[in-house]
Amino acid sequence: MTSQEHVVVIGGGLAGLRLADRLGPAATVTVLGEESHVPYNRVLLAEVLAGRYAPEVTALPAPGPALRRGVRAVRVDRAERAVHCDDGTVAPYDTLVLATGSNAVLPPLRGLFEPGGRELPDGVHAFRTMDDCLALSAAVRPGVRAVVIGGGLLGVSAARALAARGAVVVLAQQGERLMERQLDADASALLATHLSGLGVEIHTECRVRGLVTTGPPAARVRAEPGTRRRADAPRKVTHVELADGYRLEADVVVLACGVRPRTGLARAAGLEVRTGIVVDDHLRTGDPRIHAIGDCAEHAGQVYGLAGAALEQADALAAVLTGAPAPYTGTRALTRLTLGAPGPGPGAGAGHLDLAAFGETTPRPGDDVVRLADATRRTYRKVVLRGDLLVGGVLLGELSTVGALARTWEGGEPPHDLFHLLTDDGGH
Repeated sequence: MTSQEHVVVIGGGLAGLRLADRLGPAATVTVLGEESHVPYNRVLLAEVLAGRYAPEVTALPAPGPALRRGVRAVRVDRAERAVHCDDGTVAPYDTLVLATGSNAVLPPLRGLFEPGGRELPDGVHAFRTMDDCLALSAAVRPGVRAVVIGGGLLGVSAARALAARGAVVVLAQQGERLMERQLDADASALLATHLSGLGVEIHTECRVRGLVTTGPPAARVRAEPGTRRRADAPRKVTHVELADGYRLEADVVVLACGVRPRTGLARAAGLEVRTGIVVDDHLRTGDPRIHAIGDCAEHAGQVYGLAGAALEQADALAAVLTGAPAPYTGTRALTRLTLGAPGPGPGAGAGHLDLAAFGETTPRPGDDVVRLADATRRTYRKVVLRGDLLVGGVLLGELSTVGALARTWEGGEPPHDLFHLLTDDGGH
């Protein structure tokens, strides 16, 4: 690759900007960013919602002139090797990188949309982008009744942030426990206890049927003869209806039902798409001039949806494009979350809790499990061993050892002193 070659990156998030930074002067890079905001770290949005960070704190390093903000790619012409944008411009490429990220999943709830419409009722918010976060933040004040639908990482983050702002929060989770993808039953129970201590009311194995809104479906008002017709009144959410018919009062509803890779451009261009855009060990699609990284990419059947994987893929692709390829073999992802804040600000002193999870937290038959729990200090540590290897773990309350445990897990080497790794001294 030479500085004369043109790399076009669709997506101005963490993965796309990391790639542009890593390529540096090795190529002419254009990044098409759909959002008009300064690029930001999506991981920190819950802290903005909680009122602990100002939006500008989340800003990513300035990408310089490579980034075109507020420009949406609408079509990829593979024969022409060009990206057509919504502002009428065309970006030719030698290499194209799809870093289109993911969209919030909007569940099929009764009353969510009007027939043929795509507008959410007033008070109903997704929680994925900075615009989502700012709109939700503007709607929250002490005493507001908020219902969070979804008890995964996103829903837990939103619930504790809303509680920190003084909202009366109900969290509805369809599964058996909170964060069931990352945590085992014991850790999930401790997390539920912590959130309950913050004032969050939790309902698990709870299926939401629909939303109740004010006014008739289209909220159209008949005009008397000789009078002007009033504009359609906006729909406003008033209740969340559960499958058993019970209704939860709601001023605000947060849809935290997961994310889905954005694959529309790739699919329309004839690239292979399963859950995500299928790539090989060089993060290459079926078209050798087109690559995919980040939340939209599917490698070896895996879509990660995590910041760590997006950064690793961007680094791996930069090496490929600059002539120093090393096969991307996947990411060993660690999930980390902080609940509450020990310092000043909303939610301070409301019970600080850190948690981390990595690898396989549910043991297979024949695996060994080691647990250390301290009810007084509200700490919990569990690791799963398969033969001599550490294959996963969960830590709550005290994370001083997480670095040492993660390094042992990532290195694929037998732990020399497991008790030392599990105790406070293990992280030093």
